[in-house]
Amino acid sequence: MSEKAVVRTEAAPAPFQGAPYSQAIRAGGFVFVSGQLALRPDHAEIVGETIQEQTEQVFANLRAILEEAGTGLARLVKTTVYLADLGDFAGMNEVYARHVGDQPPARATIEVSALPSGAKVEIEAIATT
Repeated sequence: MSEKAVVRTEAAPAPFQGAPYSQAIRAGGFVFVSGQLALRPDHAEIVGETIQEQTEQVFANLRAILEEAGTGLARLVKTTVYLADLGDFAGMNEVYARHVGDQPPARATIEVSALPSGAKVEIEAIATT
């Protein structure tokens, strides 16, 4: 089994109140990024009222974590998108498409009953290193 390394950057929110998870783990040629919400590192409240604003902040967090791990959005291979309302799919997808480029990763999109802090969207990701 390959070594695993915790990825941590101050440019993205820390885990909630000391919860036992990492922003990301680098292992076996991949980076596994924990679900990201529309939070800024220096704020405890969700950023943005619209799904587009929240999705932009989620991608800012994903980018910061992936860059800290030595990779980037262009190397995404799989994402899972959690939406509090599947009616927000089109707005999320509009922003998502701008960030993933012309070779988008595999993706699942799931409607959930609620997300932490009243968020509209959460995205977890896997990228190659």
